[in-house]
Amino acid sequence: MIIGTAKETYGADQALLTTRPQQVWMVILLASLLVAPFVFNAYWQYLACLVLINVVAATGLNILTGFTGQVSLGQAAFMAVGAYTVAWLDREAGTPFLVNILLGGGVAAAIGIVVGIPSLRVKGLYLAIATIAASFILHFIFAHWTSVTGGSSGINVSPARIFGIELRTYFQLYWLIMPVAVLMVLGAANLFRTRIGRAFIAIRDRDISAEVLGIPLLRYKLMSFAIASFYAGIAGGMWAYFFRVVTPESFPFLTSIFLLAAIIVGGMGTIIGAVIGAIFMTLTPELLRYVVEWVSPWLPNAATLLSPVRTVVFGALIMGFLVFEPQGIAEIIQRIRRYFRVWPFKT
Repeated sequence: MIIGTAKETYGADQALLTTRPQQVWMVILLASLLVAPFVFNAYWQYLACLVLINVVAATGLNILTGFTGQVSLGQAAFMAVGAYTVAWLDREAGTPFLVNILLGGGVAAAIGIVVGIPSLRVKGLYLAIATIAASFILHFIFAHWTSVTGGSSGINVSPARIFGIELRTYFQLYWLIMPVAVLMVLGAANLFRTRIGRAFIAIRDRDISAEVLGIPLLRYKLMSFAIASFYAGIAGGMWAYFFRVVTPESFPFLTSIFLLAAIIVGGMGTIIGAVIGAIFMTLTPELLRYVVEWVSPWLPNAATLLSPVRTVVFGALIMGFLVFEPQGIAEIIQRIRRYFRVWPFKT
């Protein structure tokens, strides 16, 4: 009885030790999100909003690719579906922004289910090619269905309204985008505490074994595509209200590569990895801009010469992390935490 009590006490202490730091970091993060718009200038408020939009899109892609093992290169197309849905509803129906964003996510999820049907038969490279084909088909529709999408001219979006107040400035838009992004990330984290999330992970690890265990592959693969596309649609809807215009060129194929790079660099199969990856990849061009400003006195044409460097850096980051740290920045952080956790007791 004493031994059992001791074990229970030790287990409770260990749980306390592991949850308290997480709670502290959660409080710090939420406090930072609340304080950030008051500290940042207009340009950094713009970047903060853009980071949060990318966090939502990358989290959705991580659910599909990192947790379910279904490779997709069409996330940008699903963002475009959400953005066009929001823009069309705003133009034709004048419905509230929250309804528009939710419907944008719903329409993207429905199209994601259709695109995900081949996932029962193909996977890996072949599934990636199928999603690329779907993204090109959607881009063709956006460019030529002029009665709905406006063709190459696109659709202008009126400002979002809350209680009759138009959200025009980056400071105001931050308070629209930030709560949605936080809720979406928390939703993804809680998803993998449920039976559905565990089924996704089982399919990723070995789909044949998952099917033997009674997990219907088609249902859960399509569900994963739907959830990932819903996240992309929500991100696209916020993007539409943020930039106030949607055109076929707003979501190029390079955006899908950017989001895939974000989850690879951040860490596939972890919620924090998608968040870190989106932040890192969004702010990387800013670091390059500072480099350009630094070398401009010695290299007058630095801005022109270094303009393609962004794409090169994205490719180098993907290759570097795949070779040297396949589990991304999230694993590096965990390794540092483990090191300092045991460091005082090392011999």
